[in-house]
Amino acid sequence: MATEKNVNTLMENVSGPVLCPGDEGYEEELSAFQKAYRHNPAVVVGAADADDVRHAVRFAAEHRLPVAVQGTGHGLTVLDEGGLVITTGRLAQVQVDPQARTARIGAGAQWKHVSAATVPHGLAPLSGSAPHVGVAGYLLGGGIGLLGREFGYAADHVRALDVVTADGELRHVTPQDEPDLYWALLGGRDNFGVVTSVEIGLLPAARIYGGGLYYDAADAAAVLDHFRTWTASAPESVTSSVGMIEYPPIPVFPEPLRGRHVVHVRIATTDLAAGPGLVAPWREIATPIFEHLGELDYDEGGSIYREPDFAHAFHGNNVLLRELPPEALESVLRLSGPGAPVSCIMDLRHLGGAMSRPPEAPNSVPFREAQYILRVLSGLDDVSEESVRAAHKAVYEAVAPWVVGRSLNFVYGRRTSSEVVGEVYPEETLRRLADLKRVYDPNNLFRRNQNISPAE
Repeated sequence: MATEKNVNTLMENVSGPVLCPGDEGYEEELSAFQKAYRHNPAVVVGAADADDVRHAVRFAAEHRLPVAVQGTGHGLTVLDEGGLVITTGRLAQVQVDPQARTARIGAGAQWKHVSAATVPHGLAPLSGSAPHVGVAGYLLGGGIGLLGREFGYAADHVRALDVVTADGELRHVTPQDEPDLYWALLGGRDNFGVVTSVEIGLLPAARIYGGGLYYDAADAAAVLDHFRTWTASAPESVTSSVGMIEYPPIPVFPEPLRGRHVVHVRIATTDLAAGPGLVAPWREIATPIFEHLGELDYDEGGSIYREPDFAHAFHGNNVLLRELPPEALESVLRLSGPGAPVSCIMDLRHLGGAMSRPPEAPNSVPFREAQYILRVLSGLDDVSEESVRAAHKAVYEAVAPWVVGRSLNFVYGRRTSSEVVGEVYPEETLRRLADLKRVYDPNNLFRRNQNISPAE
């Protein structure tokens, strides 16, 4: 058990804040993008450097406290009660090597910090649709990027990771020096240690063609059907998605969208010349109520999806689909579109392309055969979590015949490990991860997560 004396000793060894319940700053340190719930640890350590992480892990191991890691808190799911939480937001340094086309990134950085540092050099990271998402959690879950069909999963571009493992040691992990741990980290999330920094390869793609077309929900059936047929032959150079959302009538959104239920088609490609031609067929399906399309600096990529960047309460999940038949789309529209029993945000993204192929350095990101990912999210401000879960379950059950698994990147909301792990890994992958967990974390110190238990 961690006593006051023990905690005081930890404070002497750590340069960042060390806080317990009731301390000034404790609540603020644990604040997260997810507002519906939060961790409630016995100790929270705001790591200022890798040494702080090392001391925190050793303290947790000595006092048998489970460890949780929190970056931005987008993917907060399994909650800590009475353990130790390490927050990584202070580890936000970004160093770019333009000649090598690499970036070394602190685990607490957000993608907007990375792209701001790389675009002046004519380079871009393979980041996702929301610039305010944290780097580490995104990469360790796989990373479905704006340009994923062209370049693969973001995890496939990781060159090295610095990680504190359960023995309190800081390791520099590369696919050449520690291939097993490298494989487990990229896909195994925070089950194998606390990542303090990563080195990634960058893309020569500082400008992209992209944006969105917005249609009234009355045109949803036609737009979804065109998305199905259009993506069946779309080149790998284009990554696209379609979403349905009812925008609240607030000024943060463009005036034509406020208070309307819309269907939003999003497109991104590095092929600047081909971009306008790829978009042209969409204007023949229906008349958009709003458009935002053209050439963008990569650090403007967040405008393609316009995802909210303010903390809020929400719940969501996803399924990976091997195909997208018409009957699946009919069910999705009926259960998550206008008139659905619970207000839902639906997001359907086209995968395949380079994401279907194995990376040069193997990692544990699974289900590469999936061709689409279907996400459903709902806010929790004025509806119960039970109602939201039931509504989302109905959507996923309707598409069950085409489901191959789930993506760890898009599991949102309070859950137990047993709800998640068996669905985000195939049996063979999970078995190997469990074997490696026994090697690197035999006492399951890192278990306040979508937990992989050590093999017996």
